[in-house]
Amino acid sequence: MGYKKKYLPLFLGLAVGAGVFLGSKLDFSNPSTKLFSSNAKKEKLNRLIDYIDYEYVDEINTDSIVDVTVNRILENLDPHSVYIPPEELEGITESMQGDFIGIGVTYYPYRDTISVINTIKGGPSERSGIKAGDRILMADNDTLYGESLLSDRLADKLKGELNSQVQLKVFRKGKGIFDVVVKRGKVPLQSVDAAYMLTEHLGYIKINRFAETTYKEFKKMLDSLKSRGAQQMVIDLRDNGGGFIAPALKMADEFLKDDVLIMFTKNKKGAIENNFATRRGNFENGKIYVLINENSASASEIFAGAIQDNDRGTIVGRRSYGKGLVQREMALGDGSAIRLTISRYYTPTGRSIQKPYSNGNKEYFNEYLERYKNGELQNADSIQVADSLKFKTPGGKTVYGGGGIIPDIFVSRDTTRVAETLNYLLRSGRMGRYVFEELDKKRSFYNALSKKEFTKSFEVEDDFAEGFLTYAKGLGMEIHLQNYQKQLKKYLKATMAQQLFGTDEFERIINTDDAMINKVVSLSKQE
Repeated sequence: MGYKKKYLPLFLGLAVGAGVFLGSKLDFSNPSTKLFSSNAKKEKLNRLIDYIDYEYVDEINTDSIVDVTVNRILENLDPHSVYIPPEELEGITESMQGDFIGIGVTYYPYRDTISVINTIKGGPSERSGIKAGDRILMADNDTLYGESLLSDRLADKLKGELNSQVQLKVFRKGKGIFDVVVKRGKVPLQSVDAAYMLTEHLGYIKINRFAETTYKEFKKMLDSLKSRGAQQMVIDLRDNGGGFIAPALKMADEFLKDDVLIMFTKNKKGAIENNFATRRGNFENGKIYVLINENSASASEIFAGAIQDNDRGTIVGRRSYGKGLVQREMALGDGSAIRLTISRYYTPTGRSIQKPYSNGNKEYFNEYLERYKNGELQNADSIQVADSLKFKTPGGKTVYGGGGIIPDIFVSRDTTRVAETLNYLLRSGRMGRYVFEELDKKRSFYNALSKKEFTKSFEVEDDFAEGFLTYAKGLGMEIHLQNYQKQLKKYLKATMAQQLFGTDEFERIINTDDAMINKVVSLSKQE
């Protein structure tokens, strides 16, 4: 294998870092203007910038100096107080709002052309007749193909004002080139990846982040599963780096009795803000299972902690990330912002689950590698706990603070080279591109398959799986998975389902023989 094991720490580190960067309490209100009163410290920085602007011998971009200064200041506070430059703020804001204004397609810049992977259900492009496999050649008078095709430029051309129109020139196999007018609209960024029945009485909901729309999405799915006979529920928060706290509180409220404490926060002045369950709950009696892993952070940990500390359900998986700090987003006036830690949050028993960060950000974000090395991902006995951080739930269960939520039932991570390689190929997008090419060759055949027919009956052929290994080799990756055809085929089929039908079918297939889900199904049958 050309890249051998080197990709693993980097890939996992990036995944954790990106997820937890979003895992903050985002509050867009601005602090009182009295906080910005003049003082000697601020005046000192202002004078320095002025001297460089007007007196320094060479031309210097002082904007970049200011950015570096802001970053250095925040680095000395805590790992989650961060600077967000203008070019990144819009994308982050859109992700957390849960929608954006556009035409509603997912696409690859494939062979110098925008190739539509699929259209967003109910979105502007679907209503206008655009289909998976179409190539978008032009938007109004702008050419969108060629060697200089850039992803950020594409987004600028396809986004726009609400209800504004864009005329697209589209190529479709068997039809040729044609024009279509699309009225831009709100395009949802779903935070609920999947919701379906695992067994006759056990429902399953997978949530990828906590955005403004998450609770609304979640509630719709919860009610739907309950109407289909769900008496027990699995909430899958694996790899969920967090986001807004409010949706997590509302979700917990659905499962907790009235006036039960969900969590509380404490700021630098010692002021405490309690959050209690209300009369809202619609699933206060059925058994709850919460799936977490080492990448479950922030709002995910608030939800899991509320369920665990109130003896309401069973936490299954591995120790969560350990982020117990609350941030507020504050605009800096030039299109940039900072996300500043303003308080700590505590679970109902009084636990802070924030892991230590006194040894610097690098060691803090690399803490996952220590878990990997010390065997914690394979063995619950390797989890380090401190008796000084021991707490008791009302039901007498022992829980610990100081670095994440420790599950009630431990399920080890599959750290074999095969599992890690397949996950890497899936997350890197290489598998997706290979699958897109296959679907594009037989678009009419695959489009004729129903979702149910595909999930239950379609089988990935040996030649297709072998072809992927050859494809990967052509990209410089020597992958030896010939003895693991079953696992490879499952990943390929799941990727095909995602492009044909969306994330719900992807999760159904990828969850087949999933260790945590199998454990929960077994537990649910014992209830």
